[in-house]
Amino acid sequence: MLTSFIEGLLCCLTSKSTNVVVPVETSEPADGFEFVEVKPGRVLRVRHIIPDRPVVEEPTGTGGSVSCKRKITVYRNGQLFIENLGERASGELKNYQNGDTEPNSTVEVELTDSVNTAPPPIGPEPTSESASAAKDGTSDVGPAAAAAQTEQSQQPRRRRRKPKRTVVIDCERKITACKGTHADVALFFIHGVGGSLDIWGSQLDFFSRLGYEVIAPDLAGHGASSAPQIAAAFTFYALAEDMRLIFKRYARKRNILIGHSYGVSFCTFLAHEYPEQIHKMVMINGGGPTALEPSLCSIFNLPTCVLHCLSPLLAWSFLKAGFARQGAKEKQLLKDNNAFNVSSFVLRAMMSGQYWPEGDEVYHAELTVPILLIHGMHDKFVPIEEDQRMAEILLMAFLKVLEDGSHMIMMECPDAVNTLLHEFFLWEPATLPPPKKETKARPETAKTQQDSAKATTDPAKVRPATARQASPNCIKEEKSGS
Repeated sequence: MLTSFIEGLLCCLTSKSTNVVVPVETSEPADGFEFVEVKPGRVLRVRHIIPDRPVVEEPTGTGGSVSCKRKITVYRNGQLFIENLGERASGELKNYQNGDTEPNSTVEVELTDSVNTAPPPIGPEPTSESASAAKDGTSDVGPAAAAAQTEQSQQPRRRRRKPKRTVVIDCERKITACKGTHADVALFFIHGVGGSLDIWGSQLDFFSRLGYEVIAPDLAGHGASSAPQIAAAFTFYALAEDMRLIFKRYARKRNILIGHSYGVSFCTFLAHEYPEQIHKMVMINGGGPTALEPSLCSIFNLPTCVLHCLSPLLAWSFLKAGFARQGAKEKQLLKDNNAFNVSSFVLRAMMSGQYWPEGDEVYHAELTVPILLIHGMHDKFVPIEEDQRMAEILLMAFLKVLEDGSHMIMMECPDAVNTLLHEFFLWEPATLPPPKKETKARPETAKTQQDSAKATTDPAKVRPATARQASPNCIKEEKSGS
């Protein structure tokens, strides 16, 4: 810590940055690592593993088709109203989570920039519970509530406001199982701020042994990638453009994106840019579906020399907040996986460059790809309420919470994370049979009516009643059931 303090003091006195702006020499073997120049002078380290497949199998299963029908309405007062119109998507989602099916659903969400606005005037549609209660006349209303309703009914009815924006999604997605023996499948792993591709070590080794082709890049300034000297090189748009070029270079027919923390935003960006090529997506501790905006009151707004003096304190804080337990094992994991080992200049530029106003709730609600959300219960960076909000906004989202993990859950619980990922890769929705057409009964003629009446009156042709038919209770149940 004394060395960091002295270097930071010299930095402040000489007005020179202590940032090292050359690629870090990697001590890893060159096997499986590539250096890709995405732009002149901007070089990223990528770990690319193509396993030897003894038998290349084509997908044999027909998979399942999911109907993605959704209407998203944004009102001027800030209310977001989402109406799911597809029965298959809703049914498959609830089957995968709870084993129960639910009909079409609607979601009403208040946007983050409209917390202080007035409540919405009149909702587009009443909720299913209130509508059914009003229809059956079974709602329990007390005297105070009745008086309030009477007073409200006497007030002049507000005029329905026109929506500010309406988005209609109507498409059909075919989702199949992705096995390691399929040559058209590629897995992309994208880390967050302060990480490197080494944090995915357990996942890269596990899935490459299963036969998957895996691609994991180092973001600019992280790991062994180059670190430009200007802060504009670390904005969201600059890093997203890097990930887009990496994706175009290694993409297959069916691609699965796995992102962690800040890396989830880049996965969302790619899913919007290439909706036909993204087959599935995984968000690990990614947070809520809100537009990115740097915090004005943050420690990372301090000068670079001050951050360099505080680097040991920042590393200790990251260890305490990023892991559920802080022991020798966790410290060794940080050291071995090259996590939170970036310069103060890069760290400050990354945190102040997280500006992405397009990535709001509507942007995430437009995604039609199946998404698995994994959250560590002890995560102090991302609260679980944000991932729950994300699960409500997304069309096909499956939220899994691991009680023994924190923010760096892929390093703390590698076996549990690998199992969840593999099950999700192999998952495919069941193909539902088409609805049966109801056959209209032909009207009976006078002759058939006469013959039926004659048959019932003839005692010789009347069949003896069974015990079920003789019981009046059973008859009542059958009528009510019909």
